[in-house]
Amino acid sequence: MRTRRTRWLLSAVTILAGVGAMTAMTLPAQAEDRNLPKCPQVFTHGGYPEVNPDGWKRDQVRQPNNPMALQAYKDMGSVGVEADIQLTKDGHKAVMWHNGSTYWLTGSHRNVNDIWWNTGPDKMSGRTIEVGPFKGETVYTLRGYLDSLYEKKMVPLLEIKPSAAQSLLHSDAGVRDGAWKEVIDPIRERIDRQEIMIYTHDANLRPEMQARFKAAGLEKAFPTAETGPVWPDTVGWEEPPPAADGNFASWQAALDKGPNRMATDWPKEMVAWLKGKCE
Repeated sequence: MRTRRTRWLLSAVTILAGVGAMTAMTLPAQAEDRNLPKCPQVFTHGGYPEVNPDGWKRDQVRQPNNPMALQAYKDMGSVGVEADIQLTKDGHKAVMWHNGSTYWLTGSHRNVNDIWWNTGPDKMSGRTIEVGPFKGETVYTLRGYLDSLYEKKMVPLLEIKPSAAQSLLHSDAGVRDGAWKEVIDPIRERIDRQEIMIYTHDANLRPEMQARFKAAGLEKAFPTAETGPVWPDTVGWEEPPPAADGNFASWQAALDKGPNRMATDWPKEMVAWLKGKCE
């Protein structure tokens, strides 16, 4: 005859066996969770309509070239941004603006490299954005912009726009040297305290840029396979913005390769999409 103690011991053994079985059943899921890839950091590139040559007319100036945009994209989950350097007349001032002209800025419509930063009736300083989510923001110098990034703990990937070649490759050595100084000095002054990357799509500018930055001891500003983001978007940007789901397959293909950083025009959607796919 089983005593109460015997019955209790048998019950305890049964319970423990059940717990052990459940633990064994959950182990594969836990192991699977541990095998999730590391989540890449998300970089933002503000969408720009390029379906036809008049895309600039539909632009809503979403590029992260000002502190208001930086805060908005940080709030969406972005760690870094791709931003744009232009140069005013004769390379006098490095400024943060995507387009080669002042279209969608207050004031007269002029090419950025035809006007001065802070002199003349058409000066760049003081103009404000007329459209889009960052309407009312102004244009910032490279120095001011880098300081804002530092305050927000964000990382820039700076693009020297092709139109800046007018002064960076100027036939006058004085103009050329001064223009490069405008680009290099703000970075050299800050790169020991914050991560800064720089590049250009312009094949004519690239050799000069590489030589100048190496001479200044700033090779670490060049993005590498580890520091530079991959660009997996396949949907062309338009205004109003198209749905992000057309990018999901290319995002997955990129994520499967284990990148450290991924850049997109849809940062909010990418951050949400990554949840559960990485850790």
